[in-house]
Amino acid sequence: MSITHQFFLMIAALCSISSTSLTFRAASGADYSPLTTSGKVSTETHSLVDTARSRTIPLRFYLPENIEPQPVVLFSHGLGGSCDNNRYLGEHLAGRGYVCIFMQHPGSDESVWKGRKPAEIMPAMQQAANYENLKLRCEDVKALVGALAQWNKLAGHPLKGRMDLDRIGMSGHSFGAQTTQGVLGQGNARVGNQFKVPEITGGIAYSPSIPLAGSPQEAFRRVDRPLLLMTGTKDDSPVGGQTPESRRKVYPALPETIDRYELVLEGAEHSVFSEREPRIRTLRGTGRNPNHHKVILSLTTAFWDYYLRDDDQAKKWLQGNGAKAVLEQADQWQFATRN
Repeated sequence: MSITHQFFLMIAALCSISSTSLTFRAASGADYSPLTTSGKVSTETHSLVDTARSRTIPLRFYLPENIEPQPVVLFSHGLGGSCDNNRYLGEHLAGRGYVCIFMQHPGSDESVWKGRKPAEIMPAMQQAANYENLKLRCEDVKALVGALAQWNKLAGHPLKGRMDLDRIGMSGHSFGAQTTQGVLGQGNARVGNQFKVPEITGGIAYSPSIPLAGSPQEAFRRVDRPLLLMTGTKDDSPVGGQTPESRRKVYPALPETIDRYELVLEGAEHSVFSEREPRIRTLRGTGRNPNHHKVILSLTTAFWDYYLRDDDQAKKWLQGNGAKAVLEQADQWQFATRN
């Protein structure tokens, strides 16, 4: 299979996943259900015009039925993606009560490949995976966070009065994971940690990356928020030079002063965090391991419930037997916390 064909599979049509209720008994004996949702979810498109940079950032909102102020979860797509990617995450978290805002980053979004001939796509993708686009992405997050306070007070805005801006989570996949790492404080000797967004409480990096040059420990030493990493044993990519092994180097490079978690899904490819079907073949045929999305949603939910809602039951589930119960035998799960 050619790299171009692989990429077309990566941008194939999205599919949906159901949020079937799944309950695990926490170590304390209380019930905690990370996959249970309630209430109607609505979605809207919007855009942020950053006049200082003459840049328009498309957005998709996933909104819970509850209109009282709720924690906010931001999401940054991978290279060549859009704000319409990873709908299963936005729909599920909004069903849990979170206000979810999915960003689209001009210059590293679907415009990179749309309208191009097949032979032109991979060179364009390689060219777009650069430092300048990472800088633009992190600045997009900073501009968006700055706009939230205005929107929370703006009459007629769909987000007016709906956000608890003391509780903002940041997440992203692939290039979006790098964006997440950047706004949480990843840096280097040249730029320091200039991309850090202090209003963000914590982050989830789906398919994290180490820097291509320099020490990972030096790059991550300024990160000072809780961080959950998710990857797979086949999580490579034709763009960016990352391998399943290199993604595993992020966790040990994180400072011991922060709460840090790592999930490694057995057999999971780069596309596992999207709705796209993987390339793997099993004895049951070609397709996704259905447990992978259950694990992703479960750990994502428990992490945000703990760090954005101070939910003690979510903490016990995440750090106790609950998280272990949803995993398959070959999956790997580790964490280190301050308490």
